[in-house]
Amino acid sequence: MNVMDEKHEKTGNCKAPGSHNSHISHSEPPWPNTRPIIPPRGDYQTLLSFQKAEVIYDITFRFAHKHLSRGDRTVDQMIQSARSGKQNILEGSKAGLTSKESEIKLTNVGRASLEELLADYRDYLRVRDHAIWDKDSKEAQFVRRLGRKVPHTFELYREFVETRPPKVIANIAICLIHQANYLLDQQLCRLEKDFLEQGGLRERMFQARLAHRNQQHKK
Repeated sequence: MNVMDEKHEKTGNCKAPGSHNSHISHSEPPWPNTRPIIPPRGDYQTLLSFQKAEVIYDITFRFAHKHLSRGDRTVDQMIQSARSGKQNILEGSKAGLTSKESEIKLTNVGRASLEELLADYRDYLRVRDHAIWDKDSKEAQFVRRLGRKVPHTFELYREFVETRPPKVIANIAICLIHQANYLLDQQLCRLEKDFLEQGGLRERMFQARLAHRNQQHKK
């Protein structure tokens, strides 16, 4: 399945698309054959899922204020959903330093917020009798190609957001939300797999204490 496909299903394969790993450290443990109690984490800003969520927020903020009526409750709802998606990915990554459970929970909240935003964009198009791009349309394929560029920033889309009609901008946002949700599904799969294999902080602390005692007894 292509990383940018708009039809997303969870699979048993927890390997992230391509070579991207959401939490690869740039350093190795200072001692061999041991696992640190608090595993190293990558900067959340290097997460492709976060980069896409940030672009989605930037697009949504401009779209809602420019193309929705003043006083429409949907303006605040869409902006809050976009912000929640971005912030919970950020907070989940930071929480992962000490709590895998919190990281999974917050990442799930971010995923759910983006799903809510997706429904709002679809509603916008549907009630105005505008078409939602098919995933194999040339327009969706163009956004998919843009979606492969890293780092992923709003500047890739600024011209389209400022010059294209709202139905085009809404469709671009829909494509990006699908991309972000796919990456988050893979991220969650990896986090759940790591939790099952490595446990949480308390389990790692217990194993570390046990290993230390065993080492002391051997001396």
